[in-house]
Amino acid sequence: MTDLLFTPTTLGDIAVKNRVVMAPLTRNRARAEDDTPYALHAEYYAQRAGAGLIISEGTQISPEGKGYAWTPGIYSTAQVAGWKAVTDAVHAKGGKIAAQLWHVGRISHTSLQLDGAAPVAPSAIGAASKTFDGTGFVETSVPRALDLAEIPRLIEDYRQAARNADAAGFDGVEIHAANGYLIDQFLRDTSNTRTDAYGGSIANRVRFLAEVVTAVTEILGPGRVGVRLSPFSNANNVGIDSDTLATFGAAIDVLNTAKVAFLHMVEGQTGGPRDWPAGALETLRDRFEGTYIANNGYTRDTAIAAVASGKVDLVAFGKLYISNPDLAERLAADAPLNPLPTSGLYGGGREGYTDYPALADIAA
Repeated sequence: MTDLLFTPTTLGDIAVKNRVVMAPLTRNRARAEDDTPYALHAEYYAQRAGAGLIISEGTQISPEGKGYAWTPGIYSTAQVAGWKAVTDAVHAKGGKIAAQLWHVGRISHTSLQLDGAAPVAPSAIGAASKTFDGTGFVETSVPRALDLAEIPRLIEDYRQAARNADAAGFDGVEIHAANGYLIDQFLRDTSNTRTDAYGGSIANRVRFLAEVVTAVTEILGPGRVGVRLSPFSNANNVGIDSDTLATFGAAIDVLNTAKVAFLHMVEGQTGGPRDWPAGALETLRDRFEGTYIANNGYTRDTAIAAVASGKVDLVAFGKLYISNPDLAERLAADAPLNPLPTSGLYGGGREGYTDYPALADIAA
């Protein structure tokens, strides 16, 4: 009997061959001069096409949305062409891939912004977090608060990014609304102290998310759009909202109203403990009406059990996909895994990126 984890399903309009998802992984290997993916990325993602769905690394929707050196964008003609080579390579191997649309907000540095400008955020509150500027890890710069009149421009950047993702051949997109980046900064009262229509009440703080979701689904249709949330995570020092269940319940209601294809949930602290108030995650998970992707610290056994329970539809794996390009196949065969990497995570070339052996390579 085949475990449900290894059987086909659909996420809205996206049909996938199994329920193993490759989570988005920032690897800092875009061309330094123009933040463009190239042949190395096509090789990397094609190696991992055994996943039911690949979600790309965070892909900035504009130069302003950049927060780390050598991360790819999806706003220029060259970037779209680079991503088209990636999606073609994945599709040639029978895989599906979604682009993660990313604006980092305040998690940036003036050296990464055009003309050394301050990063933007809902409010002028520094994150006191770290980012990578190409030479090392530096403290994030204090942002400036977005003017009310600027917000339509940001919504249009998301809309154009959705068009570009479609032109690049992606099967869908994931809107990054997690881990302390721009949309998450709007959602939480720890990082959003605005007094206009985008701050204060929960209804106002979810407005930016709602407008982004509307813009992106207008281009792609809701069946090709997902959203990533991390309600219980303090990633990038975003702070825990004063009423997480109410705030993120309202955010999930936005997703339900829009009928998006999937919710990709970071369960607990990003990359850390699976910890939340008793019953809270389960309440939010059960509130969502679409396909649910669980993420954070899953093993083969816990993923199989979660999907078998009927409460989880797919499971995303991050770190394990770095050193195991054929992770889905290894999990299905209950085969040994390559050890987790200790170098080559960020920046560089093939080493630590495309040089991990697949099972077939080891057998040969």
